[in-house]
Amino acid sequence: MTRFIIRRLLLSVVTLGIILVLITLIPNVAPGDPARKIAGGTASPERLAAVTESLGLDKSVAEQLTDLVRDTVTFNFGDSFTRPGTSVSSLVLTSLGNSTKLVVFALVLVLPLSIVGGLVAAFKRDTWIDRLIVNLGVAFSSLPEFVVGALFLVLLAVPIEFFRVVADPPAGSSFLTELQYLLLPVFTVLTVYFGYIARITRASTITAIEADFTRTAFMRGLSTREVFRKHILRNSLVPTVAVVGTQLGYLFGGMVGLELIYNYPGLGRMIFDAVDSADYPLLRGGVLTVAIIYMLATLAADLVIAWMNPRARLSLSEGS
Repeated sequence: MTRFIIRRLLLSVVTLGIILVLITLIPNVAPGDPARKIAGGTASPERLAAVTESLGLDKSVAEQLTDLVRDTVTFNFGDSFTRPGTSVSSLVLTSLGNSTKLVVFALVLVLPLSIVGGLVAAFKRDTWIDRLIVNLGVAFSSLPEFVVGALFLVLLAVPIEFFRVVADPPAGSSFLTELQYLLLPVFTVLTVYFGYIARITRASTITAIEADFTRTAFMRGLSTREVFRKHILRNSLVPTVAVVGTQLGYLFGGMVGLELIYNYPGLGRMIFDAVDSADYPLLRGGVLTVAIIYMLATLAADLVIAWMNPRARLSLSEGS
């Protein structure tokens, strides 16, 4: 297990290194002058030189990469272009905190319901219950989150005062008030992800039910509850854990449409605003933060899978 963890950590470091190289190369190989695009076509030579220096484009590529590695390790990406005097790190941390609240609340609701739905569909296979869960899941998961979010605004937020049109609660709100403001975004995530996770759980549960080790467990005289708890459930959740691990990065930084609809100041919206305003330091800090979250989530998912299933650990070790 220790060897496996070391391999995965080294692989994560290599992946982060590739991302850092790409982020360094993009401004240097992109057509045109990035500093001119950010400063504006009518910028004075002094302003253009200041932007070029702040981007580090006056240095060699090797020096830019070294500076980016240092900034990433220290989590210090300088000040935002659009908010002079405000550090990128503080803006990223604020947006990360907001995204974390939304993601945690969503997962607390989505995972139990989706897993239970998948298990019920598997044990009621080929019945109307199974078809209902699968068909509704396929229908809802095919809708983009911004479409579902807009529908919830029209169907719930407008006629029912309890639901909030804006997901960003006032400063100093209580925990329950924050949950109230986050209900519609969380319902949106639930609607989009329920079918996907439920179908994965259903398929893996059916595979576990039909596996040789399940038949052997029944032949040994174990009760249905013991077989389900010790053999079926543990093996059926392995693909679900893998799916959740790969989706966490998107939940943190990819739900731009959802955050724009509900005016929620998360990482996705921050990155969108940075692109829209050509705030390169903020964009770089946001992208690297999402990349690190994605790698940590994937690593955590691999570790959980390895703990749950030794055969998966062997497979992952061989694959890495």
